[in-house]
This record gives sequence, structure tokens and C-alpha cells, in this order.
Amino acid sequence: MGDTSRAGRSQIRRLELFGTKGVVTRCRDFTAHALADWGWTTAVREEDRARVDDVLLLVSEVVTNACLHAGGPRELVLRHEDGHLRAEVADGSPVAPTRRPRAPSLPGGHGLMVLDRLAGDWGSMPLGTGKVVWMEVVLPSRAQRTHPPGYRHSPESR
Repeated sequence: MGDTSRAGRSQIRRLELFGTKGVVTRCRDFTAHALADWGWTTAVREEDRARVDDVLLLVSEVVTNACLHAGGPRELVLRHEDGHLRAEVADGSPVAPTRRPRAPSLPGGHGLMVLDRLAGDWGSMPLGTGKVVWMEVVLPSRAQRTHPPGYRHSPESR
């Protein structure tokens, strides 16, 4: 199962993953539980609560890409601090995600387009023999600040 670490107001949750069967559902459920614990689903503002659907879609897209193009994800890490969420999906492929020209009217192949539209920022970084694909999402009520005090933004490239 996943573990939870807490340091002050920031929290980190990790879910180790094996194979591809049912992994998208496991990651969505794990993320939904974390967001509920962090108050995203009970937020006062409707646009904050609606952001939960965006996060679940983004996690599904990144995990699905790991299944389709990288042999499956190895770990999902959620980092939360003061309405700022960073989700990271590690896999065993060193190949960074690349956008492929694709007409929006064609089915499939739109995962990175979804990341571009819904995530505040995203990218990938090498990790051992594989990589981590990360994305950041902020609650609309917290968007006036770029990052909470003490938030560490790694210098990864896209």
C-alpha cells in the first residue's frame, strides 16, 4: 500500500506499482483519497472542488502513458503543500514524453495535450535507468501565489 509522510503542512504519499493491470484505477483511487484527506473535495469554492476532476484525469493520462510507452509505472508520488499538488509517475523507460503532431479530431494520442491544458506545469526528468513524469496543479483559490513558502521546484526540463 502507500505510505504517508508529514513535515509541517506538507505531505508526501507514495504508491509502489507493479505491472499494468488495474493500475490506472489504483492510481486514481489513491489520488482521490489523498485529495479528500487534503480537503480538496470539501473546499468552500466550487472551482477548487472541480479541480479534483482535472487532477484525476491528469493522473490517469500520465499513468496510461507509462503503461502504453514505458512498460508500466513503478511508483506514484503525490506531494501536497497548501493547495499546491505535484504528482510524479516513475517508470523504467529513459525516453522522455514527446508531443507528436496529431489532429484533435482523431481519437487517442492526446495525453500530452491534456497535460498542457490542465496542469499548471509538467515535465520529465531522468531517474536511474528510467524517468519521472511530473505535473503540478494548484487550487484556483491558491493560484495568486506561484508556490507556497518553502516549496521546492526541481530544475527538471520538459
